[in-house]
Amino acid sequence: MAVVVAIDAGTTGVRALAVDDAANVVGISYRELTQYFPRPGWVEHDAREIFDLVEETLAELAADLAERREAIAAVGITNQRETAVAWDRDTGQPLHRAIVWQDRRTADRSRELEDAGHLELVRTRTGLVLDSYFSATKWEWMFRHGGLSRTPALALGTVDDWISWKLTGRHSTDPSNASRTMCFDLTVGEWSPELCDLFGIDQQMLGEVVPSSGRIATITGEVAGGRLAGIPISGIAGDQQSALFGHHCIEPGQTKVTYGTGSFVLMNLGPNLPAPSDGLLTTVAWQLGDAGALEYALEGAVFSSGATIQWLRDGLGIIDEASEIGPLAASVASSEGVFVVPAFTGLGSPWWDPHARGTIVGLTRGAGRAHLARATVEAMAYQTRDVLDAMQASAGCKVSVLRADGGAAAMDLLLQLQADQCGVPVVRPATTEVTALGAAFLAGIAEGVWTAEEVSGLVSEDRRSEPVRSKASADADHRRWLDALARSRNWD
Repeated sequence: MAVVVAIDAGTTGVRALAVDDAANVVGISYRELTQYFPRPGWVEHDAREIFDLVEETLAELAADLAERREAIAAVGITNQRETAVAWDRDTGQPLHRAIVWQDRRTADRSRELEDAGHLELVRTRTGLVLDSYFSATKWEWMFRHGGLSRTPALALGTVDDWISWKLTGRHSTDPSNASRTMCFDLTVGEWSPELCDLFGIDQQMLGEVVPSSGRIATITGEVAGGRLAGIPISGIAGDQQSALFGHHCIEPGQTKVTYGTGSFVLMNLGPNLPAPSDGLLTTVAWQLGDAGALEYALEGAVFSSGATIQWLRDGLGIIDEASEIGPLAASVASSEGVFVVPAFTGLGSPWWDPHARGTIVGLTRGAGRAHLARATVEAMAYQTRDVLDAMQASAGCKVSVLRADGGAAAMDLLLQLQADQCGVPVVRPATTEVTALGAAFLAGIAEGVWTAEEVSGLVSEDRRSEPVRSKASADADHRRWLDALARSRNWD
């Protein structure tokens, strides 16, 4: 059987990954992506570099596959979602640095729009909140302050759209990514003229919305030395929706958390669009094929998880490598009352406070590196519990198991803390590349490599952490976390 290749263009790096018909990862290439912080609260990427890394990783992976005489059946794309890209369709060049989902430069504009009475329109049509997290205010900022001109050749998109266009020449995105822009109407499954007008965006600037699983276009040009010419791109999904599919959470109520740069909790809702829920987002999970219905998910977004570990490494220097966080945190039995609230760019779900800022409370003279490390890992578990509590209350259902992936899921300590805080088993899959695996599944299903039913048998467990602490004890610690969190609120 031919392999399926997934392009995973994330916030901190780009990888190309090959998956065989048994869902084994049989090849991988990775490059780190440069982060730009031109001002406090601003985060940017170079879209040229993103695609250069896509080409480099694809070329390296394709050469390895060719040497082993492995054929490629299809390519899937998954990506950091809300990051806003603008480019010229005539020259193929970006017109502004990509403004990353973490960027907070439009926080005041978002509040201005809310004060003007536009929140209800945004909530009812998009399932989102008026927050600088999403793409629309970022594109608007490019027009107002970034020198972007409205020309016939102007293209606006997210990272998946940029990569797909560069590979195939087709300006397209899927519903899971479109639903993160604040311009997509969930109720009809199309771009909203009213919302586009609100943000000063012409619809023709946006890509065609195509199914998450289905042949989109074939690769052209000399990518990977021409080895990929003619191979179809047959799957696209935002990274969190792709991870949900990679865990095979395809039934309503099934839930996963991804511990990445931020933490993202998604619960499958099936094809029924719910009313907006306070503190949470409604998003498109995926659309399988042209005839498939839109399926939805409830989402809670935590802005800083892995990014906090990077801060411990790069900002404070208390670790040399991110992998040291787990052993250091586990070297003490508790944080001794130290709490880290990593609100570096504000708080996401369920608080949505762009003016919160990072806080450390409970320090004593006896606190050291290990206590800060443990408090950071505990914060990841507390933030996920906050989201899951809100999610279960909104959906009216109890999560029976939480599936976990992302770099920090390698920490057994984190999984145990999470199980104790949420009171449910936390399962880590056998493969850590769940996001890329989901994109590969979506593309492979479209090309007949697997059926949707066969995919369920390809997802296996590596570790299952059961709750061991009493609920009363876990709740007491969580109440102290909420006290610490309150001190970070509305700081800026």
